[in-house]
Formats: sequence, structure tokens, C-alpha cells
Amino acid sequence: MTETQVLVINADLPDIDHPLAIGPEPEMFKLTQHNYKSGEWPFPVRLVKPGTKVSSDAAYLDSMKQDPKQGEREDIKAIRQAHKHGKHTLRELADSTAIELNRVKDLVHKYSLPLNNGYWRAEKYNNPDEVIAYQTLARLCERIDAPEFSIRQASMSNGVVNGYYISWVPKV
Repeated sequence: MTETQVLVINADLPDIDHPLAIGPEPEMFKLTQHNYKSGEWPFPVRLVKPGTKVSSDAAYLDSMKQDPKQGEREDIKAIRQAHKHGKHTLRELADSTAIELNRVKDLVHKYSLPLNNGYWRAEKYNNPDEVIAYQTLARLCERIDAPEFSIRQASMSNGVVNGYYISWVPKV
């Protein structure tokens, strides 16, 4: 049985042409442990086989990073799955998927994902302290004495109906 020859190189400044030591793997492993513990090599080292293409740790870690689009697709998939299982508010979606609330908000807005828990809000045109909020459009229609169609249309353009700014607010 032949032992594998390895090179001991500095992990911070990898240079396969100038190794710190060369020898059989078990001996080099013991040598690196001894030299690192004794302080002779105060830097991290790496054991590599001769002819290996060596890159820095930073380049290696960069190559392991996930594609942002792939991560976004996985987040959307998780949000849709949670929504399917009865999580309909942004906060519930964030809690059940372990995705940050702001990220859930951004993705829901970006991909127009359906959320059905929210409320209708009417703010008085000349008195911003007077706010009316209802879960159903019908109740808001009764309160401000306006037809449903005009309220829906105003909510899409932040328009005014009977002296009120109308908006649909997703529940957080």
C-alpha cells in the first residue's frame, strides 16, 4: 500500500510552487498539528495533493455562494406553500417560512402574491386624524355613503371619494 504524498501550504496565501513541507499524508498531518500548536506556523495551513489547482479561501467561499435568483425562487416557493397551508398575513408567512418580514413584504409586492387578509382605509381629505377602517368593502361603502365601484376605482389610484382618501391596506 502506497501512502499519498501531500503538500503543506499556507491557507491564507496559497502557493503550490512553494510548499512549507512535502511528505506522506499521515506524517504531514502530525507535522502541521505540532507546528501550529507550537506557534511555528501562526497561520492556517492546508494539505493538498501535488498538481491540485489551489485558490484562496475567499475565492473558494465566493464560489460556494448561492445564486441570488435561485434563493429568491426558493423563497417564493416557500411563501406560496405557506399561503396554501393557511398562512395569509405577512407576519404569519414570515414566521412559518423563517424569512425576514421585510423580505416577505418585498417578494409579495414584487410578484403580486395573493394575500386576502387586509382592510379598507378611508382618511378624511382635510382631517388626517379622522380615519375609518373596515375589513369589508360593503361596510366602508355604508359608512362613507359611496358606491362600491367608485371606492374600488379610487383605491387603485389613491383617489378621493366623498371627501376621503381610499386605500386597501394588506394586513401585517
